[in-house]
Amino acid sequence: MVWAWMRMVMAVAIILLPGGFPLLLSYIAVRTLVSRWREAQSQAHSVGREASLRDVLATLHFKELVRDARAAL
Repeated sequence: MVWAWMRMVMAVAIILLPGGFPLLLSYIAVRTLVSRWREAQSQAHSVGREASLRDVLATLHFKELVRDARAAL
């Protein structure tokens, strides 16, 4: 439900603010990183080790950000 509200706020921000597009890109990047972080944590705990932010960033690809951007809009 929070993501739906954030999506609506981002749509209004893009329309009203001149810097709305970078704001949208940062929202998509943070949303993708949070979901990847949760996946990495669950996989790491199943193996018995800790996940690091470096592991998450190493597995993130630009095409995933584009796919998530399309899904957000």
